[in-house]
Amino acid sequence: MTSSAIVLDQATSELGEGPLFDPSTGTAWWFNIKGRELHALHLASGAKSVQPLNLMASVIALVDADQQLIASDQGLFLRDAETGALSEYAKLEDKPGNRTNDGRVHQSGALWISTMGRNAEQGAGAIYHVARGVVTLLFSDITIPNGICFSPDGTIGYWSDTGINRVMRVPLDPATGLPNGEATVFAEEPESEGGFDGAVCDAEGQMWTARWGASAVDVYSAEGKRLARHAMPVSQPSCPAFIGETADRLLITSAWQGLHETGRGSDPQAGMTFELKVPVKGRFEPAYKL
Repeated sequence: MTSSAIVLDQATSELGEGPLFDPSTGTAWWFNIKGRELHALHLASGAKSVQPLNLMASVIALVDADQQLIASDQGLFLRDAETGALSEYAKLEDKPGNRTNDGRVHQSGALWISTMGRNAEQGAGAIYHVARGVVTLLFSDITIPNGICFSPDGTIGYWSDTGINRVMRVPLDPATGLPNGEATVFAEEPESEGGFDGAVCDAEGQMWTARWGASAVDVYSAEGKRLARHAMPVSQPSCPAFIGETADRLLITSAWQGLHETGRGSDPQAGMTFELKVPVKGRFEPAYKL
């Protein structure tokens, strides 16, 4: 299977994650979680910047023109968009052995954010709902919580546990982003060599999910049927995000985490950030409401 991905940024991240596009500035953002870096790429000009961090952050959310919300192993912080300065916003949990992992803002303006053990300890992770600073535990006993995304109308939430390679689906109150029914299995591939990693729902309700270890990005229908598989030139693609003026382009982060020197030699682009050149009908991420 030939890959249609091109390199968008050659900087290599040990664990590239949490991509977000800000249409107001034309800037794509993502993290090198383990390298403690926040990357910013202006798509039109190619101007690139990297902000070193003193914490292990994994998710950035839009707030307004002046600030963003950052999720990290030390809690939630507001980031000054001009200076990059961080100010504490909310605590998530009192578990020093955990860090944040995947997250996304629901159409209501609430954030779903996941945590996990720093060494992927079994069952150490959880998913939280954060609305105007109020933190609510949604789901616990998850090993590697990933793939948080929402249907276009906000009535369905998705997440995966990469540790057991299962994607869950749960009905939501579109006004709050809180579950209003029981979670059920959406997709499950326990024997697959590709883990369900970061995901995003497009404007038609299809889920685009990175498949860690399988060198691929898969597309699933709202009914849980795999519709397509797109090859990637790296073994560990990690998370997609819609980018561009009309959200019709797809950015994919990747990682070199866990690859020995021999593995990295056969995976020379591991950790780079890519654009997957396939037709997409994306949508921009909502802003978090303070």
